[in-house]
Amino acid sequence: MFRNPEDAVLKELLEASRTVAVVGLSPKPDRDSHRVALYLRQQGYRIVPVYPREEFILGERVFRRLGEIPFRVDIVNVFRRSEETLPVVEEALGLRPRAVWLQLGVVNEAAVPLCEAAGVTLIMDRCIMVEHRRLCGGGS
Repeated sequence: MFRNPEDAVLKELLEASRTVAVVGLSPKPDRDSHRVALYLRQQGYRIVPVYPREEFILGERVFRRLGEIPFRVDIVNVFRRSEETLPVVEEALGLRPRAVWLQLGVVNEAAVPLCEAAGVTLIMDRCIMVEHRRLCGGGS
């Protein structure tokens, strides 16, 4: 049975990471993905929007797919329905990130062996913003 990493591992991951690709980053300010990405940017992370439409979100160039990102990404943060996440995780592993982070309410057990085999940390059913505030003392 899957268990998320311990707090010390999450804190080290959040402190050591600088670039976060946000899959499903909505251009709408009232959406959770937008609020979370804005918070992360305010905390000093480089945000990389991955969204099928739009040219720019939060002032950053939008990529249609993870595979189009031509630079290192530390964390792939996923805002998609659980049943839609396996192809996203598979594509994310091609970027060799430190972690794949499935947002609150998002769980896909089939992703566990893939991430384990690739040596990539997997976090499921947790909000990266909530965990950052709790572990790293980020502001609002």
